[in-house]
Amino acid sequence: MTPVVLGALALLLAGPAPVLLARRAWPTRVPRAAIVLWQALALSAVLAALGAGLALGMDVLFRPQRGAVEIIVHSLVTALTCVVAVRLVWAWAKVAIRTRSRRRRHRALVDLLARPDRELARGDLTVPGIRILAEQTPFAYCLPGVRDSRVVVSSGALDQLDSDELAAVLTHELAHLRARHDLVLEAFIALREAFPRFVRSRTTLEQSRLLIEMLADDAARRRVGAPPVARALVTLAATSAPTGGLAAGGHGTLARVRRMAEPAGSHRLLAAATYLAAAALVVVPTVTIAIPWLNRLADLLP
Repeated sequence: MTPVVLGALALLLAGPAPVLLARRAWPTRVPRAAIVLWQALALSAVLAALGAGLALGMDVLFRPQRGAVEIIVHSLVTALTCVVAVRLVWAWAKVAIRTRSRRRRHRALVDLLARPDRELARGDLTVPGIRILAEQTPFAYCLPGVRDSRVVVSSGALDQLDSDELAAVLTHELAHLRARHDLVLEAFIALREAFPRFVRSRTTLEQSRLLIEMLADDAARRRVGAPPVARALVTLAATSAPTGGLAAGGHGTLARVRRMAEPAGSHRLLAAATYLAAAALVVVPTVTIAIPWLNRLADLLP
């Protein structure tokens, strides 16, 4: 029974649940909590799928009468589940290594071509070590890193954005760097690449990327207000971040501008309910299904 329940839960969390959640508007009101919910959804789906495979493979231990065919089939399922787990770990390592390699090369190129400023100040905001590229197309992005992060802007952005708009963009990029939003995206990218192409879905990754941008937008709005943020997003709408970077413009611009037109609110009850739902997605299946099965398995083992 345990493999069936876990398998059904994995299918539900990997299929209908992300689609239904992506269609809802309320997650954009609490982007931080919504990101945690998406993480919990993905983690629960993976754990349920792996748990279903292991439970089915080891269920043969619970039966006193075991045929040769049954033992072989269940052993193969267990082996396949272990392969999937290894593939997940490998995908995460591959994405991390590849992203950092590309980011390192891009950082070296930026340092070679850009004009470094010791700092760029706008009002009470100071961005040390910023890089300015001589390009009339307005863009701004950041390259995250532990000690060698970069904020890169074009001369066109400096010319076309007024003081408040530029402060909004710089605050947006600094929010990405300080919160290490790139690590959140890496996890979702690795999860997507771990599965075959015919079962991949971009819903979770795209929604998480949009929520991360909204979270950085909120940091900018708290500093300069909504109108400068909206105007800056429109100015930078045609640009996007390089691989491994995070940019203020380009992704979900229309939805983000519309969101700036809505009044900012704390939505504490909604955030608390979202965090509670995220915790329940991980805790409830573990307590009600996995732990009793593990206890039963422990009783049978010598």
